[in-house]
Amino acid sequence: MAGSQLARACREALADDGALAREIAGFRTRPAQQDLSAAIADAFVERGTLLAEAGTGTGKTFAYLVPALLSGKKTIVSTGTRALQDQLYHRDLPRVRNALGVGHSSALLKGRANYLCHYRMRQAQGEPRFTSREQVAQFQRIVAWSGRTRMGDLAELEDLTDDSPLIPLVTSTAENCLGTECPFFSECFVVQARQRAQAADIVVVNHHLLLADLALKQEGFGEILPGAEAFVIDEAHQLPELAAQFFGESLSARPLVELARDVLAEARAVTGAAATVQEPARALEHRVRTLRIAMDELPVRGTRKRVAESPGAEAAFDALDQALAALLAAVQALAATSPGFDSCAARAIEFRGRLQRWRDGEDTAIGVDARDADDDGQGESADRRAGDENVLWYELTARGFRLSRTPLDVSGPLAQHRARTQAAWVFTSATLAVNSRFEHFAIKLGLWQPATMLVPSPFDWGTQALCYLPPRMPDPGSRDYQHALVDAVRPVLEASGGRAFLLFASHRALRETAELLKGGPWPLFVQGEAPRGVLLERFRASGNGVLLGAASFREGVDVAGDALSVVVIDKLPFASPDDPVFEARLDAIRRSGGVPFRDEQLPQAVIALKQGVGRLIRTETDRGVLVLCDPRLTGRQYGSVFMNSLPPFPRTRRVDDVIDFFADAPVEST
Repeated sequence: MAGSQLARACREALADDGALAREIAGFRTRPAQQDLSAAIADAFVERGTLLAEAGTGTGKTFAYLVPALLSGKKTIVSTGTRALQDQLYHRDLPRVRNALGVGHSSALLKGRANYLCHYRMRQAQGEPRFTSREQVAQFQRIVAWSGRTRMGDLAELEDLTDDSPLIPLVTSTAENCLGTECPFFSECFVVQARQRAQAADIVVVNHHLLLADLALKQEGFGEILPGAEAFVIDEAHQLPELAAQFFGESLSARPLVELARDVLAEARAVTGAAATVQEPARALEHRVRTLRIAMDELPVRGTRKRVAESPGAEAAFDALDQALAALLAAVQALAATSPGFDSCAARAIEFRGRLQRWRDGEDTAIGVDARDADDDGQGESADRRAGDENVLWYELTARGFRLSRTPLDVSGPLAQHRARTQAAWVFTSATLAVNSRFEHFAIKLGLWQPATMLVPSPFDWGTQALCYLPPRMPDPGSRDYQHALVDAVRPVLEASGGRAFLLFASHRALRETAELLKGGPWPLFVQGEAPRGVLLERFRASGNGVLLGAASFREGVDVAGDALSVVVIDKLPFASPDDPVFEARLDAIRRSGGVPFRDEQLPQAVIALKQGVGRLIRTETDRGVLVLCDPRLTGRQYGSVFMNSLPPFPRTRRVDDVIDFFADAPVEST
């Protein structure tokens, strides 16, 4: 189908009398959706690249599914999360396919950690790793389910949470998979999922899996990319940061502990092996714990150089390396006795290599400004490996650690992999542009003058929404800022009857505000008090709740209707100056002649703000007030960049206008 023909067919399918209007209840024609779908169709036919910002309510999912289905091209659709992936595959794709009457096949493909591994599950049976009766019962439910599932997708187990400690026991990783040596290879759910993807016309993946393939990781899914004629990247704003993880390298505490325990599990099946491996396996697990204790004296996040300044941490790293070497020697002596021991030996070699590369990376001190928007003060220096611009850094969790080597710039490898596919690439999201321009995102992805499209939301902003900028707010760095924020927000909450999200730039500010709001007439739902999904359900059910959240609540949260009528944003969401990768990225910009604030800090903050603002109006019938408390929006020159990047809200500085808005009185922008 020629470009103009495919674009015309897409417009017709999405028209008032088109296939979707006839077959899908409640479907309404949106001219902006038709324009977007036609532009995507042209990109498909020309094998071109398109960046498209599609505001909330545009209907971008249908806009890209229609050309994907009508074109007949092998298409990979990548979404931001597994939840969005499931929604797209199980709900949206079947509706559009049925409406169009096409018979194209489709497949859902996730990463290994989502599929049951028969071998790992059998190894875990009889293991003394369970810490409660509930874990034992849950494991038994998994075993029972394993006998009847067709896909092996753990999402089928509704009571299995994403953070369940059982998941690593019953799934494989690229490191511990036995591949064709596995006695259950013919029944492998990962292999079966890959085979379905190879045969399908449309494959729905998530960004983690897509990037693992692009980075040539051994995820076992490399075959899905060759032959794909088009890629659609939804929620594309997430891609640059995620890509840095996949083109880098990391080593964390959990895989090391799992290696030690897997060695002991393998020893049960090999006569006499326990005597050889028991001591080095237990020593490795002990050295992981002692390293974490030794790192207690360090900041939660820091650079390799910062670790080198701690003799205790360096000694603990030496001991960990020695423990890995001892376990490797013991396991290599048994590698011929079982595929499991052979796999453990390969993992020990890989982990030791990662540890040594992290420790031995060439440290070049870089003077990095830990600036906020208005401060020229010098911050802590960061580290990079000379020549390839990687940052060596660590992060501590409550009981673990992660050592990372992260590239500062992923545009080169992304461009190379994209060129190798010779396919069409469509990047879409509600938040790609800064001040109506796409350069920031295009540069990060290594795109040179791509086609771009800005598709505004179809909402009637003049009647559906109001932006309130509280007057006389103090400087965001002042000690009384949170008190002033609560004083400014309280009358808004009184007018709305709660029903609000309060989004914060820091957890400290979140906790302080929660204390100040305690005892009010609205039930408070505070991030950290319960899992995110539980908090959202309680908030929706309350009818008048106030939810306080940080960065993770800026996106992927959809509360349509009356349950949410106010979104408050405390400060402009500039990235934390103590992030080692961000610091090094700013310095790299400065060394190349750029301006870090203009080229990185400001665009990054604009995108983050747009994500938070996007929580407010989700449908044509929603109404709500956006409260932007940061006085820099009106007091600093760069404030206009933020305001011009937002939807065209009427604006006011009078709280009486907010009260009138909730009383259904018309409001004039001031």
